[in-house]
Parts: sequence; C-alpha cells; structure tokens
Amino acid sequence: MSVHHGTHTVGLAARTSTARTTSAPATGQLITKVPGTAAEVSAQSSTRTTSTVARRLLAGLRVATGFIFLWAFLDKTFGLGYSTTAAKSWINGGSPTKGFLASADVGPFTGIAHAIAGTWWADWLFMLGMLAVGVAVMAGIALRPAAVAGSLIMLMMWATEFPIARFTTTGDPSGSTNPIVDYHIIYALALIVLAATSAGITWGLGRYFNRLPYIRNHAWTH
Repeated sequence: MSVHHGTHTVGLAARTSTARTTSAPATGQLITKVPGTAAEVSAQSSTRTTSTVARRLLAGLRVATGFIFLWAFLDKTFGLGYSTTAAKSWINGGSPTKGFLASADVGPFTGIAHAIAGTWWADWLFMLGMLAVGVAVMAGIALRPAAVAGSLIMLMMWATEFPIARFTTTGDPSGSTNPIVDYHIIYALALIVLAATSAGITWGLGRYFNRLPYIRNHAWTH
C-alpha cells in the first residue's frame, strides 16, 4: 500500500522512507533514488576488504621473495655461516659461483657451467644481480626490470640443475623431485606476479618511486 502525493510516491517500506528525491531539470518532476540493497552494500564492502587483504598478501610475498635474493648475496659476500662459511666468503677471496657451477653434473649445459665457474665476471654479474633484485623487490621499486633480471637468473640456475634429466652424466639417478617446476620456476613466477600487480605500492616505495620524472615517463622502469 502506498500514498500518492502529486507525482511523488511515498512507500510504506523502510527503504522508500530513506529514498532521496531530486528534480528533473527538464520536467520539474520529482525522481525517487533508492539506495542499494543490503546485499549490494555488503558485496561492495566485501570486495574492498578482499582487495585490501590481497594487496597486503602481495606485499608480504614481495618482501619475502626479495629477502631470498638479498640473503643469498649477504651470505655469499660475508660468509654468515649458513650455506657459505667465512673462509669461503666473497670478501675473503671465495667465489660465489664456483661451487654451484663446478658441481653441475646433469643436463646439456654442464660444459658451459664448468667453463665459467669461478670467473671474475660471472661472480660479479651474479652477485650484482642478486643484490639489485633483492633490494628493488624488498623496497617495492623497479619491479618490472627486477622481475626480468631475477627470472633470467633463476632460468640459468634451473638450466644448470636441469631437473628434466633423470640421470647425471655418470649415469646415477639425478634425484630430481619435479622434472619441470622446481623452486627456481616458482621464484620467477612470484617476481612476475609482483611486477604485474604493482605490489610495490603497498608497504613499499613504489608509489613515490614511480613519480620521479624519468620513471613516470617510462613504464618499463616501474
């Protein structure tokens, strides 16, 4: 049941009592605007909450992924006693790449790995790459170039370990846990996702970094 008054209808329902009326500029008639239903309001609120949670989860993933790269640099540089001892640290004359590359015994790239193991340029490229990717990702800046560089490093390490092979060059079982997707691929995918979702804005310096004149005009640097 409703009560008619001129061209404006006043309903007895609660939602009609909260409706707003405006005048149409052409006809002068009153137009009733009914606010969204409770379900619509709840859905919008849920979407905003999910979006906030998702951004924070991506930020957490970003910090964790960046720390993986940064920790590798720090441990190999200073010999923190985990995967690298102080005696084999880079600052004490050790090679960050020799142990890994020289021990390659599976796949078609063993010859290349042995040839460049311990060379000065391989050490410098690897360590600078790990440092740059680690700092950039943790800070939330230059995520696109960091994703490219980090993914390239992971791809080369994946090729060195070559998990596709079932046997080593000596005929022994390779011990590969997955022939295609290993941790190198997961790290590379994580970097790509972080760059694609602009994960450096939340809990990072991405918002300020992207405002710099050169950065603002070159999207590939974001």
